[in-house]
Amino acid sequence: MEETSLRGRRGDEKSTHSTELKTTSLQKEVGLLSGICIIVGTIIGSGIFISPKSVLANTESVGPCLIIWAACGILATLGALCFAELGTMITKSGGEYPYLMEAFGPIPAYLFSWTSLMVMKPSSFAIICLSFSEYVCAAFYSGCKPPAVVVKLLAAAAILFITTVNALSVRLGSYVQNVFTAAKMVIVAIIIISGLVFLAQGNVKNFQNSFEGTQTSVGAISLAFYNGLWAYDGWNQLNYITEELRNPYRNLPMAIVIGIPLVTVCYILMNIAYFTVMTPTELLQSQAVAVTFGDRVLYPASWVVPLFVAFSTIGAANGTCFTAGRLIYVAGREGHMLKVLSYISVKRLTPAPALIFYGIIAIIYIIPGDINSLVNYFSFAAWLFYGMTILGLVVMRFTRKDLERPIKVPLFIPIIVILVSLFLILAPIISEPAWEYLYCVLFILSGLIFYFLFVYYKFGWAQRISRPVTKYLQMLMEVVPPEKDPE
Repeated sequence: MEETSLRGRRGDEKSTHSTELKTTSLQKEVGLLSGICIIVGTIIGSGIFISPKSVLANTESVGPCLIIWAACGILATLGALCFAELGTMITKSGGEYPYLMEAFGPIPAYLFSWTSLMVMKPSSFAIICLSFSEYVCAAFYSGCKPPAVVVKLLAAAAILFITTVNALSVRLGSYVQNVFTAAKMVIVAIIIISGLVFLAQGNVKNFQNSFEGTQTSVGAISLAFYNGLWAYDGWNQLNYITEELRNPYRNLPMAIVIGIPLVTVCYILMNIAYFTVMTPTELLQSQAVAVTFGDRVLYPASWVVPLFVAFSTIGAANGTCFTAGRLIYVAGREGHMLKVLSYISVKRLTPAPALIFYGIIAIIYIIPGDINSLVNYFSFAAWLFYGMTILGLVVMRFTRKDLERPIKVPLFIPIIVILVSLFLILAPIISEPAWEYLYCVLFILSGLIFYFLFVYYKFGWAQRISRPVTKYLQMLMEVVPPEKDPE
């Protein structure tokens, strides 16, 4: 009788444990439509509305400017296809992190997570929220510059709002992304249709002799690519949330093949629309190209443009937060960050501690204000890690032949992307050498100090400090460790 009750108790324990297994792991809530929306929504941020003049400034003529936008789209698609092979071969969230771990071991993976979490991702999140804030404030301070403190407070409020939404629910974060992506596609459609109407009316004088005065130096072309690719940044975002994708073998490549070419077509048509209304000189003098376009084409309804650009930027910020939180979660799970960062909310089933940490760092970056120059120098670090990750794909073709590859891209595609990333890393340093590139490399390598102190050797005093902190935060936020690693 006692043995039976013991067996019954064990059975109850097993069933309770299996219930916990289901409830404390990330849920597969993201389908194909949401996947496309994350790609489109994260890529189309503030870039295409503000920075076409950077590409034009480096090419100095209309024809090569449009070619650069198309070439950047092709490169982003090729890079994303390589990431599709990696994402279906290693179905773990965290983008480049698990791929670098699998290909080269823990040190490159740790240096990627260190650079991304401390600078690249939170600073870009902060900049997107600052540009959102500037557009919104501009509506209330017409004719004068809004006070810096107002811009920063609104940007901090945007970060708090986005972080809260994503910490509350995966589905809610996904719905918000879908709504803002739909809103930004409205303004994209307005600009494209207006441009096509002007084109049909015969406004083609800016396209005549479109290759006249082209700048052909290697440095200028590389900087034009740099600025164009900045507007495409986000092409790899879906790989950060592979664990939450329904049917990733089908939906990951489908979302890439639909999403990025869609963005490329939109970008080329929007640039054509800008050139139907503005001469290259006028475009270069414009502070915000889309707003100038709106003033000339949509007056008296030109207020629509800053409003929808604000929607666009907050959608991009939401997409960035949704995916970057997963990188912190995966790094914490591997023991490369504080363990509590890999914990999952019991009630909400989201990586809440990781998202809150990300939000706090982003708010710190808002305080100094102008961090654009910092991010420009870290763009080259981003391409360093993109190149390393895709090199890892080539390496694993020979070292990890046992891994199943539902998608297998032809070998020439990763080789092209590796060569282009080498060009993008070296060209700006050669054409305009600056100390900041050296500081950037030193910062990346400084992550090794933390790696050997806290990850590799795991000193006892560090453990004694972190254990009570983890315990307290766990009780405060009602979070638990994930019960199983995804297969």
